[in-house]
Parts: sequence; structure tokens; C-alpha cells
Amino acid sequence: MLNVNGTARAVDVDGETPVLWVLRDVLGMTGTKFGCGMGLCGACTVHVDGQAVRSCITPVESVDGKAIATVESLATNAVGRALQQAWTELDVVQCGYCQSGQLMSAAALLAENKAPSDVQIDEAMSGNICRCATYPRIRAGIHRAAALLTASTSKVAA
Repeated sequence: MLNVNGTARAVDVDGETPVLWVLRDVLGMTGTKFGCGMGLCGACTVHVDGQAVRSCITPVESVDGKAIATVESLATNAVGRALQQAWTELDVVQCGYCQSGQLMSAAALLAENKAPSDVQIDEAMSGNICRCATYPRIRAGIHRAAALLTASTSKVAA
């Protein structure tokens, strides 16, 4: 039994099957992308118990009983909504293929650090490759999302 985006999902697959293929081929959730198949490009990034992991090299048996979050779940939390708003406002996306992985890595970063520096962003995002080289826009998007989160926190506190 897998817990994907807060829903228990029964799957009948070999335990060594990568989470990516369970999500895409078995559950029909195509937001998580296949890039390299070796965990090097980041296109397949999902969260497992809040940590960004490469689903193309993560066997499904290793996530049993853990919470898996995919890009489809971003709108369900403040960090995800802030990232979506920032990405739209700043027109971060070019071709878009890598963006689900970029967003999931950025969400993991902002969940831990609401005001990351450029160095911290670069470190957190270093495993995500963008063929279109939108790295400056991705960094700006993360900073914008952080500002949106800070503004929403300030409104709640007031």
C-alpha cells in the first residue's frame, strides 16, 4: 500500500520497481517526469516523508508506509501555492519539462528554510538540470515564493 498525496493506493508491482514507473504507469500520474533514469537530472523528483528524492532510482519497496507527495499535490499547501504563484508571475518556465522536479526540489527547500540565500538555493537545486538554462528565473522564483510566504505569515500574525 502506498500513500500518495494523502491517499492510500494499492499497487501490485515488483518491490524493485522504481516509484516513478508506479506513479506514471500504474497510477496514471504523469506530472512526475522521466529524464535520465539514473537520478542525475532531477526531473523525477518527488517528496518522501518531506524529503526530495529521485523517484527513478527509488524502489517502491523502500517507500512502503511513507508519505509520497508529487507535483500534483503542490496546490494543497502554502509552500506549493506560493511557488505556483511565483512561477506564473515571473514566467519561470520555458519548455517546462523539468519544472515538476524543479518545483518539488524548491518546495522541499522552502519547507525547511523560508528565506534561503542564493547559495542555499543553488545547493538545494544543484541536482536539477534545466535544458533551457532558466536557472536565474528559477532562483528568482524561489525568492519570490519565499517573499509570498513571509507576507502571508505576516498577515496571519497581524
